[in-house]
Amino acid sequence: MRLAYYPGCTLKTKARNLEEPAIASLDVLGFELEEIRKWNCCGAVYSLADDDLIHQVAPVRNLIRVKEQGKNEVVTLCSFCLNTLKRANLLMKEDAEKRNTLNMFMDEEVDYGGEVKVLHLLEVLRDEIGWEALGQKIKLPLRNLKLAPYYGCALLRPREIAIDSVENPTILHKFLEALGATPVDFPESTRCCGSYQIISNPDNTSGYAWDILSSALSHGAEALVLTCPLCDYNLGQGQKELVKKHDGFRGMPLFYFTQLLALALGLDPQGCHFELNHGSPESLLREKNLLP
Repeated sequence: MRLAYYPGCTLKTKARNLEEPAIASLDVLGFELEEIRKWNCCGAVYSLADDDLIHQVAPVRNLIRVKEQGKNEVVTLCSFCLNTLKRANLLMKEDAEKRNTLNMFMDEEVDYGGEVKVLHLLEVLRDEIGWEALGQKIKLPLRNLKLAPYYGCALLRPREIAIDSVENPTILHKFLEALGATPVDFPESTRCCGSYQIISNPDNTSGYAWDILSSALSHGAEALVLTCPLCDYNLGQGQKELVKKHDGFRGMPLFYFTQLLALALGLDPQGCHFELNHGSPESLLREKNLLP
């Protein structure tokens, strides 16, 4: 089965360890991610200014590319891309005046009215495959691995575009259970990592990272599971400073959910690119006999 796929910019550069294991895993599961033609950056952040329509052109053009290919759904891996595309799509569906303005501005494009459904890969795994069926495909169960599912904010907020319950999300929990791992609840699982404040206010972002990581550790997690390259940067890049600042903190491994999927499906660990991860996750995997 072919799925229209929007990769976004970061997955082609800094987050190959999110994209490449996803493509390999879906091939095993009977799905092909068909990258949409002539895609552009989604804009990274959805503009909240009411009169800033020019920033909606980038995400809407990607949705037009999907429509041009005859597809009515598009899959993303990056939480921020999902958030930006879904919110732009919602605007095109619900605000006739802005929809008409944008369509007139993009006069060389076909008109777009929100016809494409934007999905995260986790939704495909849950709704198209199912957790039980996914569990039956597992070759290397991730037993004895205690993992904290970190949702952050982009998958769940605002409520209108959330992929799961805003108050009590379980989609990452059930995904990890299907892989044979033990999900660990912790109170900071839906707290924002600081997002792009890392540029303007890095000290605050370091505080967010400490709150999230220390909470996961104190509840028994051995590693954090992510869906977002920005979360990976904010929670990983500053760990060296956190080690210096907080006695007893030795760092915490970070995984993308797609890496764990590929590993559990029995795929070559080299294709997971664990060497690109923060927190030296390979040591933890060897300790659990999940890597040679």
